Parts: sequence; C-alpha cells; structure tokens
Amino acid sequence: MPLEMNRDVFITCAVTGSGGTQDRSPHVPRSPKEIADSAIAAAKAGAAVVHCHVRDPETGVPSRRLDYYREVTDRIRDAEVDVVLNLTAGMGGDIVFGGVESPFPVNEAATDMIGASERVAHIAECLPEICTLDCGTMNFAEADYVMTNTPGALRAMGQMMTDLGVKPEIEAFDTGHLWFAKQLVKEGILDSPALVQLCMGVPWGAPNDLNTFMAMVNNVPSDWNWSAFSLGRDQMAYVAASVLAGGNVRVGLEDNLWLGKGQLAENWQLVERAGTIIENMGGKLMGPAEVREKLGLTKRAPAAQ
Repeated sequence: MPLEMNRDVFITCAVTGSGGTQDRSPHVPRSPKEIADSAIAAAKAGAAVVHCHVRDPETGVPSRRLDYYREVTDRIRDAEVDVVLNLTAGMGGDIVFGGVESPFPVNEAATDMIGASERVAHIAECLPEICTLDCGTMNFAEADYVMTNTPGALRAMGQMMTDLGVKPEIEAFDTGHLWFAKQLVKEGILDSPALVQLCMGVPWGAPNDLNTFMAMVNNVPSDWNWSAFSLGRDQMAYVAASVLAGGNVRVGLEDNLWLGKGQLAENWQLVERAGTIIENMGGKLMGPAEVREKLGLTKRAPAAQ
C-alpha cells in the first residue's frame, strides 16, 4: 500500500476503559456521570467519537451493568454537544486460569465469561452508532488471563450488531484478527466497507514498532476505514503515524494516563493535543456529522423502556 497521508481525520476518545487504572489517576472517570462528563468535555475539545466502558462508581472496577450504560448513553445524548457514541462490547470474554500446573478449575473470582447475546444486551438496549468487536482471542498481559473471542461467538455477535444497525468497530490486536474480520465480511456477517481499530503495543498482541504497524495497515482493505492507537508515552507518536499512514486516531485515558512527565492527563487534554498534532501536519478535524456520513452511521435514541 503506498503511503498516503489522511487529510480529513477524526479523533476517537477512549474515555475510561476496563484496565486497573482507577487508582492510578484521579482523572479516570468511574461513575456514569463522570464518564459522560469526561466524554462531553472530550467532544468539546475536538473528539468526533467517544468510546465508553462503564465502571462501578465506588470501586472503579469494570462493570457490565445495563443501567450504567443506559445512564452514560442518555447523559451524552442529552448534552449540548454532538458526538458519535461508541460503546464497548468487549466485556464478558475473560478467562483467568488457575495457574500453570492446575489451570482448572479457573479462577472464578476473576473470570467473566458470558454468552454472545448477553455481551450485546446493552448494545440492543442503548443502540449506539458504533460498538466494538474484538476480533480474536489472545494472551493479554497477565500470566493466566486470556481474552477470549471464539470464531463462533464473533460470528454470532457480529450478526447481532449488523441486525441492530449498529456498526461494529473491529478491534484488531494482530494480523490474524484482520484476517478473520475479512472473513466475516466475506460471509456477509459484517457489511463492507468495515471499520477497524488497530490496537498497537498491547501485550501480547502486535508490538508497536513501525514495521509491524505498517504490516497491520497493509492488511486493511483499501476501501475500509481505520484508526490506530498505541499505549502510554507512544500515544501521541501514533497520532502522527496513523495520520501519515492514511488513518484516523484514538487517544484517551483507556490507553494513556499522562500528558507529560509527572503530569496526569484529562481526556480533553489528550484530545486537544492530538488535534494540534493533526492540524500542524496539515490535516483537518472531522466533526461528528461528517463521520456519520463517511461511515454510514445512524444516530438513534435509546430503546424505549
């Protein structure tokens, strides 16, 4: 694929994530109100898309509670600023084995495995414009934890998303995930052109060196839309790399807590800095209406109670 800079770029802000970051920064939002407020501030700073998980308001641990998702959704949609809503569908696929000598029984307290329909229940209820589809299984940082997304579950979840009219954002942590995403499009489960998020530097997926990054980029079909991100101090470097390689960008506290050495960031600050990088490169920030038109999204109200 020839290198061609993207001149019209949209920013996704990943607001809070599901990692154990809640006690590492006071700016990581926990409650539905805090998550929505942080997303709204990010939109005001230039994010066209906000990607949201939910957490327990007291402990900050990741949650799948439907009422939390509903509150976040309603608060964002009631705000005076427009933004494309992207909800995770990645929760409920976590297996933590018992250990290297005794993998079974699994660690029940840490394992969170549910069926495909339950993983998509909040998507059916809230009807965001975008939801994520983690397109593969992988070892994920910790010693005995496996992020589990079987081909069967992904086919079922992908079809549910398509039937709901919610556009899946394919989260690809390695080239094999892109291979399977193309298979889902070939089978008619996902519509083409698809939307991809290239997830770089997540242990133990694709490392975030530029050779691997370009291998990922070159495996995205030319008519698909894609964004990319990396973690921690490499987050802003990948803003520039993604734009230069023809893509869009993702920043936010899900992936990086720092604005600079010793300076903890807020989401809006990361979005603002990414916007400055993009504009200094000669790019233009896309607004939410432009993103909806480009991606063929439908903005809808939550399902009636």
